[in-house]
Amino acid sequence: MLEVRDMHAYYGKSHILQGVNLNIAEGEIVALLGRNGVGRSTTCKAVMGDVEPNGSVRFKGQEIAGKKAYEIANLGIGYVPENRDIFPGLTTRQNLILGLKPGQKDGEGRWSMQNMFDMFENLDNRADVEASVLSGGEQQMLTMCRTLMGDPDLVMIDEPTEGLSPQMVQRVAELLQEIAGRGISTLLVEQKLDIALDIANRVYVMGHGHVVFEGTPQELKQRDDIRKEWLEV
Repeated sequence: MLEVRDMHAYYGKSHILQGVNLNIAEGEIVALLGRNGVGRSTTCKAVMGDVEPNGSVRFKGQEIAGKKAYEIANLGIGYVPENRDIFPGLTTRQNLILGLKPGQKDGEGRWSMQNMFDMFENLDNRADVEASVLSGGEQQMLTMCRTLMGDPDLVMIDEPTEGLSPQMVQRVAELLQEIAGRGISTLLVEQKLDIALDIANRVYVMGHGHVVFEGTPQELKQRDDIRKEWLEV
């Protein structure tokens, strides 16, 4: 589904990504782990075209490095940023409608607005109120659901559980598993190691702009050296 090879990215003269390699198969949940500042979010932005990548980024066999973000979105990649970019002055329903691609009608893809309301009663109850009054957890749900409305084949989700209550963290985990169950690939950037190891099929650990470990959650659990050097505070 996604294959990244020797990807580099810069912010000005700062060399942030230094040869990132990763791949994601169809319907697979892949967790991208690491401390803050190692390049995890930049990896998502480079794949999405928000940051110019050097190297190869192939999606469903097509080279997408150098394409605009809207072109990449229309090819089937969804991106849920860390800062929950909702439209606060619009209602929950209107925010979800904005997730549809040009020419797409609600219910044509794997997800419909009713699916979202069925999964998240809070969004249903607040469908016609401004998104600005939603709680942090509800805004996170709205951001993820809005991305799914565009029926992506791969979704990149950056820190979805940051600042959420344990109950909302569990809801996020359930949604991620539901996404995978519908054949959608997921790249999950996450700080909470237990959540990532519980739901991911494979994990990558980043350090200083490149991947320092690739394997299964079970393999990472057995690598005390990797966890101590690159993950634990």
